[in-house]
Amino acid sequence: MADTQRFRVLPASASVDEPRTAGDGTEAAGGGYRLLDRETFEPVALAAEGHDAPVTDLRAGYLVDAELDWTTSDPTVASVEVVRPTLYAFADEVDPMFEAARETWERAQAAGDPMNTQVLRNTDSEVTGALYVFAESGDRGRFEEFFDGSRPLEPLVDRVNDEREPAPREVFVLRALPAAFTAVAVTLRKGGQLAETMRDTYDCPRPDEPLVPDES
Repeated sequence: MADTQRFRVLPASASVDEPRTAGDGTEAAGGGYRLLDRETFEPVALAAEGHDAPVTDLRAGYLVDAELDWTTSDPTVASVEVVRPTLYAFADEVDPMFEAARETWERAQAAGDPMNTQVLRNTDSEVTGALYVFAESGDRGRFEEFFDGSRPLEPLVDRVNDEREPAPREVFVLRALPAAFTAVAVTLRKGGQLAETMRDTYDCPRPDEPLVPDES
């Protein structure tokens, strides 16, 4: 039996231990494909093989409409359509963290708050994105929770889309070294200057996107 729902594509679970290099893709050794149900915010682990849709061409962060076949122990994807090709990227042990994130975290510490937020602007004072910082704690921190979907990034992305027209974004999840806090930067423009700077600075190569038309 097939069921069509809206999902967010998550990074491959088989690569959770190496998030620096796995954040942009869905494919991993042995499968590990995962989606986040947009209604329940629950991660869905997919079968490693047997999909009728091009699952290996999906990228973490894509918003998709997918038809899942639940007749197997782990669901397979019967069909998929990319609704909005947002991209997620993850980088751990970032040193140095970019200045706006450090300043936002310092203000959170001064206020005794576990999180803080700031609007990102370029040198012309134009808004380029939104920044959120979260305190890390324990063996399993915010970074891992954002990576595996147990703490969805959806509310942060939705907030930007609610304030502006929904559009493809790029979302960078960066954990500082030492691991005091995790920063989440949501860029307004996919492929814009802020996104390209983040990728160059934190070694997050832009993935190929076979399912997205080339608009260049």
